[in-house]
Amino acid sequence: MRLEQAGRGDYPTLIALWEASVRATHHFLPEEEIASLRELILAHYFDAVTLTCARDREGITGFCGVHEGNIEMLFVDPEAQGRGIGRLLVADAVHRLGASRVDVNEQNEPALGFYRRLGFEVVGRSAQDGQGKPYPLLHMALTGQ
Repeated sequence: MRLEQAGRGDYPTLIALWEASVRATHHFLPEEEIASLRELILAHYFDAVTLTCARDREGITGFCGVHEGNIEMLFVDPEAQGRGIGRLLVADAVHRLGASRVDVNEQNEPALGFYRRLGFEVVGRSAQDGQGKPYPLLHMALTGQ
């Protein structure tokens, strides 16, 4: 497994991985939200973050996007979850890119538990997501630094 900077040529693979991961973990999102987010990610969000991908012999297995100390996106191929890929990407985001904050959908309990195991704590809550939709976010931070 190696970590490397993702480029525009990786976007088709990253968006497919994103969609598979969202479908496996974000059961609360209706189909139209997934389609809308997909377009926003391709048109804007990938370009707005420092994108790091985890790659093995088969290809990209996960990716992380960081902007100004925030982990803005972390997605791992559902077939590869539980192998330490997310942990590796978060460690890189924290140590190399200075990330110390992340927002997690309140309904995504596995992600909440994952970040808690890595030392993040809930420090706030918003009733809506970043697009103003009714998907509450929990604001988490590494408080032991």
